[in-house]
Amino acid sequence: MSKTSTIKSRASGKATLASVAARAGVSAMTASRALNQPKRVSDAVRARVGLAVAELGYVPNRAARALASAQSNVIVVLVPSLSNAVFTAVLEGIEDAIGSGNYQLLIGNTRYSDAEEEKLLGIYLQSNPDGILLSSLSQSARVTRMLAASNVPLVSMMDLGSAPGQLSVGFSQFDAGRAMTRYLIDKGHTRIGFIGAQLDERTLRRADGYRKAMGEAGLLDARLELMVGEPSTIALGAQLVERMLAQAPDCDAVFCCNDDLAHGAIYHCQRRGIKVPEQLAVCGFNDLPASAWMTPSVTTIATPRYRIGFEAASLLLAVIKGEAPPAAQIDLGFTLMARESA
Repeated sequence: MSKTSTIKSRASGKATLASVAARAGVSAMTASRALNQPKRVSDAVRARVGLAVAELGYVPNRAARALASAQSNVIVVLVPSLSNAVFTAVLEGIEDAIGSGNYQLLIGNTRYSDAEEEKLLGIYLQSNPDGILLSSLSQSARVTRMLAASNVPLVSMMDLGSAPGQLSVGFSQFDAGRAMTRYLIDKGHTRIGFIGAQLDERTLRRADGYRKAMGEAGLLDARLELMVGEPSTIALGAQLVERMLAQAPDCDAVFCCNDDLAHGAIYHCQRRGIKVPEQLAVCGFNDLPASAWMTPSVTTIATPRYRIGFEAASLLLAVIKGEAPPAAQIDLGFTLMARESA
């Protein structure tokens, strides 16, 4: 039997802090300090402990460390998609805000599913996280109970909360939907359709803003709404604009809840010889990179996705440190990008 195997835990076969200390020739307390408070030990001790860790393949027990320090240095982040460019930008902002500190991110993909969110949160809460970032304002009843029982600091992203004490960073999805619809009305359009997919809470709030503007102008018509629960794609955008024009042939503009739907709508119009924007104005939401380079370029709502992630993570870190938040809501706003398609 090799020397390495004899100083590993007999019960599990895994290297332990005690085995690292034995290999380095120091006490377990000194080994712990070298790993967790390296400035409190000499360079020589730190080097010996580091070498022992490398030789034994030691992985610190995060759960034990959390119990000892009341901190896990873990932040949970739940987003509905890891492939959607909207949320990859948010994650980039979060990672940059966390920086080179001691925090580790546990990132979960809920796939727009309450059941998946419940499962992931149940697993991640076992790591005793120091904070949680969620990409939604509302959760299922079970998740709400889990969050309340955990008493872990929480910041919601992408929209603005209104509940007392609810910390949120984003912009008003309702106001953005209303602003885009108002823009189309001001351009002289009277038969404005709304095309929605996925039907997550952000899309539904944009739809509410659309209805508000249409109602204020006396233009509200249920035949001009087309909402499906399928994931938003370019292909779906082409299909839905065809359905919209079939159920409302006099439709003169469409507000797509996402840019990929708007791209598909424009491609469909080009195939069918429908001039954009002369015969049908098309606009989107989120200002994806391709939207400025489409022909015609897409009128859309630019959203500060990276900044949302960065500011939300920064706010959470401040709360974890015990600092009073500057505000419960941080409104980063949105920008209407008027381009060629509408």
